[in-house]
Amino acid sequence: MPWIDNLFKIMTEQKASDLHMTSEHVPMIRASGDMIALPGAPKLNKDQLQQILFEIAPERNRKQWEECSDTDFAYALDGIGRFRCNYFRDRFGIGAVFRRIPDKILSAEQLGLPPGVMRLCDFKKGLVLVTGPTGSGKSTTLAAMVDHINSTRSEHIITIEDPVEFVHPAKKCLVNQREVHNHTKSFAAALRAVLREDPDIVLVGEMRDLETTRIAIETAETGHLVFGTLHTSTAASTVDRIINQFPADEQEQIRLMLAGSLRGVVAQTLLKKKGGGRCAALEILFMTSGIGALIREGKTFQIPSAMQTGAKYGMQLLNDALETRIKAGEVEPMDAWDKSMDKEDFAKRLKLLGVDIDALLETKSKEEKAAKAAEAAAANPQPAAPAQPQAAKPPPGSNVLGANGPSWKRPGA
Repeated sequence: MPWIDNLFKIMTEQKASDLHMTSEHVPMIRASGDMIALPGAPKLNKDQLQQILFEIAPERNRKQWEECSDTDFAYALDGIGRFRCNYFRDRFGIGAVFRRIPDKILSAEQLGLPPGVMRLCDFKKGLVLVTGPTGSGKSTTLAAMVDHINSTRSEHIITIEDPVEFVHPAKKCLVNQREVHNHTKSFAAALRAVLREDPDIVLVGEMRDLETTRIAIETAETGHLVFGTLHTSTAASTVDRIINQFPADEQEQIRLMLAGSLRGVVAQTLLKKKGGGRCAALEILFMTSGIGALIREGKTFQIPSAMQTGAKYGMQLLNDALETRIKAGEVEPMDAWDKSMDKEDFAKRLKLLGVDIDALLETKSKEEKAAKAAEAAAANPQPAAPAQPQAAKPPPGSNVLGANGPSWKRPGA
């Protein structure tokens, strides 16, 4: 059994999302959003760590790391689950990060997804985007959506991923999962070929370049339901990101195509839950005639206002989701504040909930200053002061203040 499998088992027992390994450092895990050193784990030098990591890496990925200093692949451990593996090189030597992928796909109900999110699975064609920062649970949400389609519709699903994360067994659908570099050269190459493979639903693991984005939009326009991901934090910024990828002379045409093909955007972030664990806060946009007009006219800055008035359609802003989590007692107001993208609006919401955000910010600032001072003191310990020589004790019966007591006069006065 590979040595690192022991760490994967501990990681799973601790319900950690990630395992971090760096040369000359103790392995660390991310649990409930916090980085924690694995107790009892040894510090590994670069040669030891390379031997451990290469033990599970396919030959192609070893060569790729040696040539490019980066590589990605998936690793499966029976009874534990799958892991998305990224190897890299830094100033210490080889390093790696492993993301745990549960072997069981959670349902929308188990994830606590709003009902509106699953409505996006009912479309027959169009573009659906799930966005958020790295580690925000995009893959988990997409897996739940694809699994819902797999359980309720009799169609053909093709996924293009780097690497394949959640494994979807055939239920009512036929599911073909293609991995970039192993089964196809690139996202763009796989997307170009997908129209000849008779798909109904296409999942693009990451729309990371202009060509992939262009083909994804064209695929959605030709009568297919396309799911994709981006690293954006809000629905409005997602639309801007797509449009701004294209040269200026193409942007007007892309706005027209996007207004016609986009069906919805789910922008999510993860928050620490009280008592441990994490939960998602989702911003949800559904395409309406009003939203489409704003995209066509280049008025994407008005999308948040349109979403506020579109609550009856199931739309919600990120601040709506954060406020709901606070009211439910699931998260601390300060953690929700850190995730909010519109601080001015969220401050007003907190005030209505009776939360004094100014006091919380002041307390946080003091705690951060104290932590920095303690860290600086630990990094630069002050040398102990030399012992002062003690004055000789007067002989018994003598008066050190003189015969007439103390004199406060200046000498020579």
